[in-house]
Amino acid sequence: MNEILIEGKRLRLRRANVTDLNYIMTLQFTPENLKFIVPFNREYHHAIIASDGSEKLDVIVEEIDTGLAAGYFMLRKMDSPCVEFTHVIIGRKGLGYGREALNLLLKWAFEIKDFHRVWIDCKDYNKIALHLYESLGFVREGFLREYLLTNGVYENLIVLGMLDREYFSTD
Repeated sequence: MNEILIEGKRLRLRRANVTDLNYIMTLQFTPENLKFIVPFNREYHHAIIASDGSEKLDVIVEEIDTGLAAGYFMLRKMDSPCVEFTHVIIGRKGLGYGREALNLLLKWAFEIKDFHRVWIDCKDYNKIALHLYESLGFVREGFLREYLLTNGVYENLIVLGMLDREYFSTD
């Protein structure tokens, strides 16, 4: 059975299961997504899915009307008051699903799970994602210079965060 975390008008977020592994791996290694993330192997995701979800969680973004997967998120540090959103990947681009899914994830994190802070990092050249995160209320908290080595090139990361009081002040 698929554990539903939260539903919106068009999308639902649900806990990933083993039948989602191929989808997750395909999304990670699609060239337009891969340049913005550090992928994890199938075994890593399988371990997350098989776990109780108290530390890490793979989440599938799913269309309510069709039941089709539209993206996936990975959450880490679920056992602390400050959860990390990572691998924010939308497979069905150009439909506003990124904004809608992140709004649902923020609602789930703050209103249902009662996290104090959520944070995300983003490569500094991922302008579309940075614009989306900041438009949702994420605040730039830091800049990690030459933090990741990708294909022989060091890349910068921008760390963004949102506190519970910031989330609730936007209602």
